[in-house]
Amino acid sequence: MASINKVTLLGHLGKDPETKTFENGGSVCSFTLATTESYFDREKNQRVDLPTEWHNIRIGRGGLGKVAQQYLRKGSQVYLEGSIRSREYVDKEGITRRFTEINVSEMVMLGSKSPSDTATASGTQVEAPPVIHAGAEDDDLPF
Repeated sequence: MASINKVTLLGHLGKDPETKTFENGGSVCSFTLATTESYFDREKNQRVDLPTEWHNIRIGRGGLGKVAQQYLRKGSQVYLEGSIRSREYVDKEGITRRFTEINVSEMVMLGSKSPSDTATASGTQVEAPPVIHAGAEDDDLPF
């Protein structure tokens, strides 16, 4: 029987990405991502937000992790695709802990690309990601 482990998330970073580099040259970029679902309550005539879910994000692909580290900051909006992975470890007190994370395979940075919008909370300026424009020959869409 076939199975699928695929996750799609659209949310905001809860903290700046952190990158760990290993002796073999590999690296892992990690951060938290907040997602909030909502619905419209017709009886109250208002939008109702459900509690925010927090996801542990892990990017093991070197190039993708470098892009995340360079361009994403706390509060950045990002679209991610990946899979769920669970790990267990024993903490200092000898208690077994289970850790669930999203292993990212695809990432799309969303939000403003204006250099003035890329200032971090510390006031330092972050280089805006490159903007790639499709050529006129690619514009054959009927709408």
